[in-house]
Amino acid sequence: MQDHIVVLTGAGISAESGLSTFRDNGGLWEEHSIYDVATPEAFARNPELVLRFYNERRRQLQSAQPNRAHRLLAELESRYRVSVITQNVDDLHERGGSSQVIHLHGELTKARSTRHCDLVYDIGYRDIELGETCDRGAQLRPHIVWFGEEVPMLDKAAEVVRTADHLLIVGTSLQVYPAAGLVYEVDLSVPITVIDPGEPASVSRARVIRKGACEGVAEWLQSL
Repeated sequence: MQDHIVVLTGAGISAESGLSTFRDNGGLWEEHSIYDVATPEAFARNPELVLRFYNERRRQLQSAQPNRAHRLLAELESRYRVSVITQNVDDLHERGGSSQVIHLHGELTKARSTRHCDLVYDIGYRDIELGETCDRGAQLRPHIVWFGEEVPMLDKAAEVVRTADHLLIVGTSLQVYPAAGLVYEVDLSVPITVIDPGEPASVSRARVIRKGACEGVAEWLQSL
């Protein structure tokens, strides 16, 4: 049976494709406070601003390309069983070739109903308009897990982590919960590697490669 490699990715891997992250900009995301564009209260207060913000992010994503780290992780599937659990809302893992991706914080290329959370639509890179509704007549919103909302894929992600033979953490500071808690779901016998150029939160027994995602993943593969 193939070893199961579970990869937990964060904003750092997407940053190397040119997508900005709010944690690198003093709590601002493209000059917007997260509290103005990434909370349910923000959407209730100013839905037009929130929709415009995510429409812009979607257009930015369309022009971005998967980088070497995305492609190297996808290529692992030829030799291993690979599951990617990402905190990112972009589709770069899928476009890079990964077939098993869990999005903890939602997906930018989807929209969902504001009243019926089971109604989710693939919209690609097009805009969501104010007044655009789901099949039951409720306004559509980005399919994003905003601050203060539950993370519906967390339990599934925890189940996947528990089956890991290797845990690779790429481009995340491990400071955003509940996603950061997934590292504690792995069996004590499982090797953990953290790839991040900064100072990620301490993970006992983890090997740390303080490099960017592309360079770090390539180095890790040489030792696999």
